[in-house]
Amino acid sequence: MVVKSIKDKSSSFFLHLCSKGTTTTTEEDALSVSVSNQKKPGGWKAMPFILGNETFERFATIGLLSNFMVYLMKEFNMDQVSASNVLNIWSGVTNFAPLVGAFISDAYVGRFLTIAFSSVASFLGMLTITLTAWIPYLQPPKCQPELQLHGHCIGPSKAQIGVLITGLGLLSIGTGGIRPCGIPFGIDQFDPTTEEGLKGIGSFFNWYYTTFTLVLLLTLTVVVYIQDQVSWVLGFGIPTALMVSSIVLFLVGTRIYVHVKPHGSIFKSIAQVFVAAYKKRHLKLPEEGMDCGVYYDPPLKDYVLLKLPLTYQFRFLNKAAITTENDMEPDGSIKQWRLCGVQDVEEVKCIIRIIPVWASGIISFTAMGQQGTFTLSQALKMDRHLGPKFQIPAGSMGAISMITIGIFLPVYDRIIVRALRKITKREGGITLLQRIGIGIIFSILAMITAGLFEQKRRNSATLHPGAPPISVFWLSPQLVLMGFCEAFNILGQIEFFNKQFPEHMRSIANSLLFCSLGGSSYLSSLVVNIVHHTTGRHGRPDWLTNDINAGRLDYFYYLLAVMGVFNFVYFLYVAHRYRYKGQVQIEPKSSETDVELSPTKP
Repeated sequence: MVVKSIKDKSSSFFLHLCSKGTTTTTEEDALSVSVSNQKKPGGWKAMPFILGNETFERFATIGLLSNFMVYLMKEFNMDQVSASNVLNIWSGVTNFAPLVGAFISDAYVGRFLTIAFSSVASFLGMLTITLTAWIPYLQPPKCQPELQLHGHCIGPSKAQIGVLITGLGLLSIGTGGIRPCGIPFGIDQFDPTTEEGLKGIGSFFNWYYTTFTLVLLLTLTVVVYIQDQVSWVLGFGIPTALMVSSIVLFLVGTRIYVHVKPHGSIFKSIAQVFVAAYKKRHLKLPEEGMDCGVYYDPPLKDYVLLKLPLTYQFRFLNKAAITTENDMEPDGSIKQWRLCGVQDVEEVKCIIRIIPVWASGIISFTAMGQQGTFTLSQALKMDRHLGPKFQIPAGSMGAISMITIGIFLPVYDRIIVRALRKITKREGGITLLQRIGIGIIFSILAMITAGLFEQKRRNSATLHPGAPPISVFWLSPQLVLMGFCEAFNILGQIEFFNKQFPEHMRSIANSLLFCSLGGSSYLSSLVVNIVHHTTGRHGRPDWLTNDINAGRLDYFYYLLAVMGVFNFVYFLYVAHRYRYKGQVQIEPKSSETDVELSPTKP
């Protein structure tokens, strides 16, 4: 039996739950209204402008990040710990900024204006950084490499640091708006209710990842070579000029785009669920299967495409949806801070389930982040010649990881997944959590390998001081393993967040990965400073001293490997307890508004 209770005065529905197996809802009506309110999707006509803007933004920020530690050490006379701290703190701010950008976009201004404003901020940031390389007064006096090694150079003044931080801050603002909105804005251009639109969305992801890989390869090779061997001014100026092109390109497509209006902050609805559950904390929850006529379940909002079923994990939150006599305002409207719909409650549960999995990525990303810091310090002490005349820039070594990803992903998608699919009977071959876990294992192996080869490099340098340094390609094994880590962990998390978050929260889902990267940057900075200040007593240099031949960088890598092992044990625990997002079966609409949810466990 279906129980109906409709409050006509408030135009709101109290739609109650009964124990049946399927759900009938007005979701199809909501979806058709949502689509009909938009103009015809721009589809592939809009892609050159959107992908072009994304590509040039990444070209600018990644082109700066990949070799920035070398720039700080050579041009700003910083030691490797100070340069590492600047890089990690900036990376942390930059990767947390997308969470703010997603909030502003979804709640107030929309994705188009957020991307447009952020692109201008990125350009101003790149211009400022370029000026620090161009104008001599914005740098400390030049210093000989021998004096730099022993820390006898004049460091940057407060004003010079201020200009540098201003440029980095503007870049963070730009990144905070572009990264969380780029993928959702591209998806907005396709009609998800058609087969052609769904295919377009799938192709858009492929093109997105393809351009991302190409940009990384170009920045780690061409741009880094120009910075290292030709001119820092030209090496920063090229991405700055491309950033101008991206702004023009993005604005040209204005008339083609689908502009989805902001629909309010999801953070408000999340807070309302917790507040309502707290206010009703003394209410007794009904027994499972005995909750007919208890919960508030109104029709879906027009921007919500998928209805979530009622679940019994985190049951205390279900109290927020229990209907009581005090849930109505005098005018007949619902008290939003006292009563929430089942959909709102289940969306909050999705986020709660995801947070522990998200946290596990921080330590594994900390290991990956060493590619941009101490791996560069190693490369600077090794033989980087490729032939008698050409010398590989230290910042270009990260291209090995990108090449590994570029070769492995097609093999994984076309061969490995198909073979696994026959065994596991799963569409992806393995689950998303299994893919993330494999990535964590590769991060541990990469740190162990990095420690072993750093020990070999250091022994060669200290035991044979007059001999030529060993080849930089000894770093290849750890970089290849890092490539596998990224292929499994980062791409696995991107897919996991996009599939496990409610569809209208894609901006938050995409910003969550960058928050992991930001957390890893702060954790890396914390570990580096602790190691720097607690090791190397009794007249011995610390592990991370400026002269890495005198330090013990290999011990630092082993420490990260041990942290990774504990992180993997934690991940196994949270993955075992995780419950994937449920779905509601939709039947053809009836003449009356009924809701029947199957209260099955997640």
